[in-house]
Amino acid sequence: MACIERFLGRRVEIPEDLRYDPKQGLWARLSHEAHTFGLTEPALVLLGGFNGLNWLASDGDVVEKGASVVFAITGKILYIETPIAGTIQFNGRAKDQPSLVAEDPYGEGWLFKIRCPRPDTDAFLDAASYLQSLRSTEGFKNPEGLKGGVSGICKAVYTGIRGQKL
Repeated sequence: MACIERFLGRRVEIPEDLRYDPKQGLWARLSHEAHTFGLTEPALVLLGGFNGLNWLASDGDVVEKGASVVFAITGKILYIETPIAGTIQFNGRAKDQPSLVAEDPYGEGWLFKIRCPRPDTDAFLDAASYLQSLRSTEGFKNPEGLKGGVSGICKAVYTGIRGQKL
C-alpha cells in the first residue's frame, strides 16, 4: 500500500493491487468476470468530499467507453464516465449510503462494475504511476491543506478578504 502522509492536509492511501484512471481519479479492480470502479482517496480529497450520487444509466445497460454514468455531488459537481465499454451494474448501497464512498472507497464504496470480455487495460496506471501523476495536483502543492491554496492569486484574495472590515 502506497501512502501520501500529507496530501491537502490529509493522509491518503493508494493500494498497489489496483489500477488507476488519473483523469477521473478512479481506481479499477480488474477481473475476468467484471471490472469494479470507484473513486480514489486522493480524488475524494481533491473533490472536497462526497455528498451523494445519481445514476445516469440503468443496471444492465450496455455503455460505451466515455459515457457519463454517474452524477456525483462532491465539493463540486462531477460527471463520471466509463473508462471501458460493456454492461454496467451499479452499487445500490453507495447510492443509499453515500458515506460508504468516503469511508471505504476501495471496498464497500465502489461505484459500478462493467462486464467486458476484453478491456483495454493498458489505459490504466499502476499505483506508482498514479502516485507520480498526483505530484502536479493541489494535494502535493499544498500538503498542509492551507485555505487559499498555493497560487499567488488565491493567497491575495484570501489575504484581502481577511483584511476587510465589513
